[in-house]
Amino acid sequence: MRGRVGTAISHGDRVVARGFVERLAGRVMLLEGARRIVLTLAAGACAALALPPVDFPAAAFVAFPLLVWLLDGVGARPTLTRTLIADFAVGWLFGFGYFVAGLWWLGSAMLVNAAAFAVFIPFAVLGLPAILAIYFGLATVLARRFWGDTAFRILILAASFALLEYLRSFVLTGFPWNEIGVLAAPTPMLMQSVSLIGPHGLSLLAVFVFAAPAVLADRRHRMPVLTLAVLLVIAHVGYGYYRLAAHPTMFVDGIAVSVVQANIAQSDKFDEAAAQAIFARQIAVTEKGRESRRPAVENERGAGAAILDTRPRTKTLIVWPESSLPFVLTERPEAVARLAEMIQPGETLIAGAPRVEPMASGGERVYNSVLVIDDNGEIVDARDKVHLVPFGEYLPFERYLARYGIMNLTEMPGGFSAGTERRPIALDGAPSFLPLICYEVIFPSEIAASAAADRPGFIVNDTNDGWFGMTPGPYQHLRLAELSAVALGLPLVRAANTGISVVTDPYGREIDALALGATGTIEARLPAAAEPTPYSRLRNLPFFGLLAATFVFGVSVWLYVSRQTD
Repeated sequence: MRGRVGTAISHGDRVVARGFVERLAGRVMLLEGARRIVLTLAAGACAALALPPVDFPAAAFVAFPLLVWLLDGVGARPTLTRTLIADFAVGWLFGFGYFVAGLWWLGSAMLVNAAAFAVFIPFAVLGLPAILAIYFGLATVLARRFWGDTAFRILILAASFALLEYLRSFVLTGFPWNEIGVLAAPTPMLMQSVSLIGPHGLSLLAVFVFAAPAVLADRRHRMPVLTLAVLLVIAHVGYGYYRLAAHPTMFVDGIAVSVVQANIAQSDKFDEAAAQAIFARQIAVTEKGRESRRPAVENERGAGAAILDTRPRTKTLIVWPESSLPFVLTERPEAVARLAEMIQPGETLIAGAPRVEPMASGGERVYNSVLVIDDNGEIVDARDKVHLVPFGEYLPFERYLARYGIMNLTEMPGGFSAGTERRPIALDGAPSFLPLICYEVIFPSEIAASAAADRPGFIVNDTNDGWFGMTPGPYQHLRLAELSAVALGLPLVRAANTGISVVTDPYGREIDALALGATGTIEARLPAAAEPTPYSRLRNLPFFGLLAATFVFGVSVWLYVSRQTD
């Protein structure tokens, strides 16, 4: 450890501190016991301040240097097993702090039906973060295998985290919520890099840049690493500025969207007696929105009160959120008739609703679906949710876990069934769209695969974040949806029961939005899609290339320095 100021810990050497950063690094590295554990947890929690709705990326420039110095301070252990455990503990504690601070709001879902689910709050608030933190622990174990005493060690740290974040996106069905790259994309200008390298590539660059201040305490290769970090920041910001400036928002001629946010409390949706009232509220908010977009014109004589010209001048797509129809529509002929009355000529309704399909062996399957209903009140197309939420929409290992009283949040025996395919829906007289229900929208590689053969004109994200109340959850979900849309270069039309509903162009710029907890509609023109992005065509190939190059270069420097030291 000779090459880094303040790191001469072995052989009883004293820590030599030159300047504030060196003194701080030395103190962090020498921490032991409870103080070390608390600081590691606090560093992870600090990183979460860069997540929505706080959106304070500067916090990550504090958190990741602390992580680097904490890893620097992991001394040699008597056995390889103890060494691996020590390396793992630093990453796991950092991850646990990050995920608890970033996902604590999951516990609010258990309070919707507290009598049945309050007992599971500790698992939601602490258990899931403890599992997700394993990925960060494995990342630090991998990084420490090639940990040198030069500034280039943070390249290995970045590559290790990016690799484990990639695995987190699909292992055990995947849960890439709040991937580290999100910390580097708080605004549309800072989202554009995801269209080139995808979310995992953005995570790789984010960890490297956020960790870069740690090398201010180094002597070896400090300037090349800091220079590279500054250049990456300039490229990240510069590309975002260029892409937004070069591509103004374009709209599809003659197509409008009306996004309905009826703001219905999640607890009301468990009350079967309230189903009709919920349906009536959806219609009332929709019709009020229609009145606001009807142009007032003077009568032919130019005198007297203005009259309403109700002739459709555009095709309007009315978008209702996930589970907006609180019953199976085909079982309610009176509801079908009411929808036929509500939907005017030139309008099409896109609504989230359960769909039932009988099985040949008896019984039926229930799907969480999006229905497309024309102005005759007929269901002309439908898509079923493919990527279901474990414990929310289905129960993994149901036969075993049900014995212990564990059930789905939906409280539906057997849960939902997964759809078999995800593909765009064609519309008469309008661009096709890709329906993504709830957290399906946070899996951009799956979306890219679904849109590869038949590129849609826009994304519809029907969701119900009412489970999470007035917490950071809906803000985080929106950011992940926006990043997926930017990655693919597609407009986003997002209908959320209690918010946040939004219409964005393919570059993440908001056309209009409804705040969390608001009631109303968005009346907007439909943005046009951008050209296919590199990510939409190549998916994770650029990331794999960047990851491989980073590992190869980082390991090569480590080997070279190790030989020089020997």
